[in-house]
This record gives sequence, structure tokens and C-alpha cells, in this order.
Amino acid sequence: MTDTSAWVMQGLEALAPGSRVLDFAAGSGRHARAADSLGLATTAVDRDAQALAGIGGAVRCLVADLEADPWPSELTEFEAVVVCNYLYRPRFAELCGLLAPGGLLLYETFARGNEAYGRPSNPDFLLEPGELFERCRSAGLFVLAYEDGFVGAGRRARVQRARALRPPANLERFAIE
Repeated sequence: MTDTSAWVMQGLEALAPGSRVLDFAAGSGRHARAADSLGLATTAVDRDAQALAGIGGAVRCLVADLEADPWPSELTEFEAVVVCNYLYRPRFAELCGLLAPGGLLLYETFARGNEAYGRPSNPDFLLEPGELFERCRSAGLFVLAYEDGFVGAGRRARVQRARALRPPANLERFAIE
């Protein structure tokens, strides 16, 4: 799928078949469709019912306003949560709480400086320098990979990306000898 994020795809491809994936603020579902094609049990959630209607495949679609409404009760635990081009700070920790122990957060969105390239330009929708890294850490996640910079290929943008892991329940198996 050419319109998917290579950053997100690298994380999705590492998951075992059947892993539960949430495409959060999915829009038209480019990453939900990609996850479904990899044999992942995929749920897409967005407030735009019309956009979700075109996803197809075995993707389960839920309509919800993720900023105003209570989250659907079906949003419980996932082995991966994907968020692209979306930022709503008040629910970031709650979003990370949807990860099962050992679950992976795959996040990529716009950062301060993007206003030079177009939308979004509102600071409410732009991460501050290092903000995504710190939000992941504050939510109790291990940051596995992080990028903060400019995208020059295709549509130019200023972005931050993170792959972060919710610690497994049994950390002793990772003990250093």
C-alpha cells in the first residue's frame, strides 16, 4: 500500500498474525486496511462514518468522537495502536492505556515547524520539540525508536514519530545478568 507510512508498516509487519490492532482516528483507514492485509485483527475508530464505510475487508469499524464522547466499550486491549496525523493531548495517556502488556504504540504526527509547509499550522495540532518522546515516557512506555525532523519526499512536513512498548507484566525475564 503506497499511501501508508513506512514507519507504521515496519511496526505492523513485526506483529504475529492475529494480533489485535487499533487504528485510532483512522479516517479512511489506510493503516487499518494494511493491518488487515497482514492478517491482523483490526479495529478502526473515527468520528467520520462515511470515511469508515469505505474501509472494507475484515476490519471492524466503530464510529466515535474520540475527543468528546466516552470511548466505545469495545476499545479494551490491543497488541498495537496506530495513530497517524492526529493529536489530542488530553487523552494521550488514556490512549496508551489501550495497549496490552507488551503492546506497541506506532505514532506519527505533525510537529512545530510544519506551519511552514501548510496544514496543520494550529499549535494545538503540532507537537513541541521532543514532546512525543516525553508523552510516551510519561505514560509508562519504553520508547524503542523516535524521530523528530523534516520529511522531504512527497509532501514536505515536519513530524515526530515514535515506536513505544508497554512493559510486559513480567519484567524479570528481561533482567541483565
